[in-house]
Amino acid sequence: MVEQAIAHLHQFKRLAVRWDRHLFMHQGFTKLAASLICWRRLTHIS
Repeated sequence: MVEQAIAHLHQFKRLAVRWDRHLFMHQGFTKLAASLICWRRLTHIS
C-alpha cells in the first residue's frame, strides 16, 4: 500500500525530482498532490 502511494506521488514530476531548495515548499507540494490523488479517487468512485 505504501509503495502504491509513492508511485501515485511520482506521477507529479515536481515531486519525483526535487527542484525546491526549501523543505516547506516540497512538503506543500506533497500535501497538494496527496489531496489531488484523494479527490480524484473519491470523485471517480461516486
